[in-house]
This record gives sequence, structure tokens and C-alpha cells, in this order.
Amino acid sequence: MDIILIPGLWLDASSWDEVIPGLEAAGHRVYPLTMPGVGAPASESADIGIADWVDAAVQVVDSLPDSCVVVGHSGGGNVAWGVADARPDRVARVVFVDTVPPPPGFDISEFPVHDGVVPFPGWDHFPDEDVHDLDRETRERTAPLTSSVPARVPTDPIALENRARYDVPVTLLMGRLDQDAFTAEIDQWEPFAAEFHAISDAEVVRIGSAHWPQFSVPSRLTELLNAAVAH
Repeated sequence: MDIILIPGLWLDASSWDEVIPGLEAAGHRVYPLTMPGVGAPASESADIGIADWVDAAVQVVDSLPDSCVVVGHSGGGNVAWGVADARPDRVARVVFVDTVPPPPGFDISEFPVHDGVVPFPGWDHFPDEDVHDLDRETRERTAPLTSSVPARVPTDPIALENRARYDVPVTLLMGRLDQDAFTAEIDQWEPFAAEFHAISDAEVVRIGSAHWPQFSVPSRLTELLNAAVAH
């Protein structure tokens, strides 16, 4: 199976480096992406928005001979769902890594803009539930791998217009939530609940990690990705 790996904010294709070997060993062809404008100054990235990230991933889907699995971590989940909306007939499954399918018109989140771009705010910016399993060595090793993202990307609303996206099977690999806990939590957040419940085939699997499992538990994440692709 062809697998497209979409990183979250501030990360590039190298963020999947510890996951890729296990996917390839299972016989998959893997396409980790670096999204447009990552690390670029505002003079080069000011016009880049979430639609451009979706388009970049769609171009990869269109280049493949058969259907593929699209994986999105964190904010990359918005991109992955945009790909499913654009090419529902070419996406065999969407896998969300510690994130959820966004409803139409919603964004990723808002972060401080500096010099016209959104820099990585540092690991200390995030609540403990997101980073508790990133030890000092991991934080020091991975922080230099981060880059700024175009200012528009986190706050651009996602355009979703094709109801055929609901027919694409979905796996949600959630850091701390199993199926029951996830359902109880998502049901408090309309219209995210409506978007999730509209999906005809969706499963939730607990990773047992914080928000960056590709750094903290890459072997566990690889195992769960292979299981999701095998469905």
C-alpha cells in the first residue's frame, strides 16, 4: 500500500524518520511530506494557506497508480481530511494521529505570529498532557528539527464540500483516549461531533502516549499504523 505521511505544524518529512522503516518492512511504499512554506520567510510564504497544503498532498495522491492511505498528525489531520474531501475515490483510509476530522470552516489553532510567520513556540508552551512523555533528551534532539510555518496555515478555515468523504474509512490513533472515552469527549464539541458521527466507518485506537508519538513511542505508532493500513 502507498502511504502518505503528513506532519503537523512546524515539522517536515524527517519527523517520520523513526516510523518509516517499520512501515517499509511491512511492504508499504511511504511518502513523507514537507509542506509548502515550512521554514520559509514571510516574503516567500505569506500567500500560502491550508488550501495550498491540501493541494500539495492531493498532487501526491494523483501521482500514485492506485488508492492510498493518508496519515495526518495533529494539524496535518486537517490536510488529510481535505485530501479525502478532494479525492474520496483515491483514498483507501485516513489515519488521524492524535487529532480529529475537522468540520467545514474550522481551522487548526491560533499561535503567535513573528516576522510574518508562526515559529515553533517551544516544548514548554504546551500543557503537560501533550508533552509529558518527551524526556529532556528527546526535547533537545527534536526542537532543532522544527521550522516556522506560513502565518495563514494554522488559522485558515478548511474547505470541505464533498459528502463522499464520509464514505472513506477512518482510524483515529489517539494518544490517551480509547473509543468510549473519545466518544464521550467529542460529543461535547459540536460540530466536531457531527463531523465524526457522519463517517460511516470510523474506529478509535488508544496509543498510550502524549501528542507526539512519532518521537516518544515510534515503535508503538508504527505498529498501530500497520494495523490500520491492514484493515
